[in-house]
Amino acid sequence: MIENILPSGIAAAELLEYPEGLRAHPAEEHLIAKSVEKRRRDFIGARHCARQALAQLGEAEVPIGKGERGMPLFPRGIVGSLTHCDGYRAAALGHALRFRSVGIDAEPHAELPDGVLDSVSLPEERQWLKETESPLHLDRLLFCAKEATYKAWFPLTLRWLGFEDAHITFTVDAAGADSGSGTFHTKLLVPGGTNDGGRPLLDFDGRWQIAGGLILTAIATA
Repeated sequence: MIENILPSGIAAAELLEYPEGLRAHPAEEHLIAKSVEKRRRDFIGARHCARQALAQLGEAEVPIGKGERGMPLFPRGIVGSLTHCDGYRAAALGHALRFRSVGIDAEPHAELPDGVLDSVSLPEERQWLKETESPLHLDRLLFCAKEATYKAWFPLTLRWLGFEDAHITFTVDAAGADSGSGTFHTKLLVPGGTNDGGRPLLDFDGRWQIAGGLILTAIATA
């Protein structure tokens, strides 16, 4: 599903079912040696997807380490993002010569728990949610887009981005009771100086899709 909202040139792989006998790469095992089983399966599954995406790009299927704030460490010349939620793991990767960063996120298509919305949104975003009639759980879509924004931001800045530091607006191409798609635009509200020598980050554009009980969001910045 994730490939539907990614541009050409991005390699993606996903798992909806956890394969029998899937194990951690030996060089990654120390990163999850003390983790509970759910955390292990999410870690192993997402990195399994990442190695599949690397193979699509013609790259070796190498171990994928963990950097600051859990950022996945891809091979030199590769940018990408991992995500997981109940019943789903995915990776999206591209060559750094073509893309500056990638951010993806997956969430269950369900209403946010009570009290969460106020802590992850701006007043303007809450007003949009209040005014927009939709059968979809747009509050969770907003959260999912903020997570994808952070994943696209952090590798280029190595700085925290709070939920209040990004204002997201949406378009809706189509919406039903349990499916929909569209685009989103993230306006960054803090200075966006980067570590790659490129222009400062001002905003991101992304796409979203709801299908099969999942919300998926994706950003691929050229």
